[in-house]
Amino acid sequence: MSINEKPVWFITGCSTGFGRELALQALSQGFLTVVTARNPAKVEDIVAQYPGQAIALALDVTNPVQIMAAVKEAVERFGHIDVLVNNAGYGLEGAVEETSMEEVRQQYEVNVFGMIAMIQAVLPHMRQRRSGHVVNISSMGGLTTFPALTIYNSTKFAVEGLSQGLAAEVKPIGIKVTIVEPGAFRTSWAGASMQHAAKVISDYEATVGAARTGLAARNGHQIGDPKKAAVIIVNAVQAEEPPLHLLLGPDAVLHVGRKLGALQAEIAQWAPLSVSTSFTD
Repeated sequence: MSINEKPVWFITGCSTGFGRELALQALSQGFLTVVTARNPAKVEDIVAQYPGQAIALALDVTNPVQIMAAVKEAVERFGHIDVLVNNAGYGLEGAVEETSMEEVRQQYEVNVFGMIAMIQAVLPHMRQRRSGHVVNISSMGGLTTFPALTIYNSTKFAVEGLSQGLAAEVKPIGIKVTIVEPGAFRTSWAGASMQHAAKVISDYEATVGAARTGLAARNGHQIGDPKKAAVIIVNAVQAEEPPLHLLLGPDAVLHVGRKLGALQAEIAQWAPLSVSTSFTD
């Protein structure tokens, strides 16, 4: 198989966590892989294990110049991009009232706008080939919410809506979309990567404060193994009919299932009034 025939993966945010494990798993399966991070020195060890098969590129998804340069270099080096994994992102902890608008905007810049910018940069190449797969890393918090993570959850709700609409737009031209919705995994997400609202309001201690304490206590003890998650994601992309939604972890299945059950019950309870809004003439 020539270099132009091998599947090419382009993964954002590879310095830690899911991004790192996805890069290693894709490479272990023989795929050409573009391994990106804001500081490419942090992923050079990955590339060194797979000379000629991987390249490390500097990429901050909030920087349009870096996005275009990275996509251009990837296509020049490997000929095409088959799979785009939008993994770059971070968590933000704090009540809505505690969080400054600057903190909110930065969260959206990375988790939402950066993802959109990456998709817009890669889609022209996929459209030209009439094939490709966009994998957007969301969260179980994109389908349900938790105290202290409301702003973060809202960005992942945006990822869900974006991904579902995108899937309908690109399906007729041979491009697939998968949304990955992990529960709690043993990565740096709840530790070094977590940002905290600068302001703390004591009235939220029973809800947001308790959630903060719980997140900190569980950090490093999460049940989810990111290596196992990476294997599932890479294999799911190769499935004949990849899923649109891919929940990962028993906690994700539990919490999202509860949310869907409660939503269905509420819809049914209010259905008589909900359908009574039509003109009667």
